[in-house]
Amino acid sequence: MTHAPVPVPSVVADPDGSRRAEVLTNLRGFNRRHAPDPMWEPLTIIADLPDGSLAGGLVGEFGWGWLHVDLLWVADAGRGRGLGSALLRAAEVQARGRDCVGIYLDSFDFQAPGFYLKQGFSVFGVLEDFPPGSRQTFLSKRFVPAGR
Repeated sequence: MTHAPVPVPSVVADPDGSRRAEVLTNLRGFNRRHAPDPMWEPLTIIADLPDGSLAGGLVGEFGWGWLHVDLLWVADAGRGRGLGSALLRAAEVQARGRDCVGIYLDSFDFQAPGFYLKQGFSVFGVLEDFPPGSRQTFLSKRFVPAGR
């Protein structure tokens, strides 16, 4: 049996994102053969000041029984005053209310990995020199034992 030659990869322009979408669709099809649809559902928690300006916020998504926190931001004037903890607690209430296994996120060393450790998170990975001279830390907080 002869096989077709292996294609040669090439970098292509994809201004409308159609090739990216095609790769993503194919990857999702492969994934569905091995895992259920994650049924991603967004979560946005906002803290506004009395004047209506944004004091802080948390953005994430639920999927496969976990909450992924993509963004957690607090304005400079609100840092060190408990707002970040309050946003994270509100997210945890939502995650527990959906019977999630836990929460996972990442933080750069110039952001707040120590803050997450104080909130009960554990490090499960570190990417050195990302960005150069810094590190990206991956953390999780599990609510239920593995293999629930």
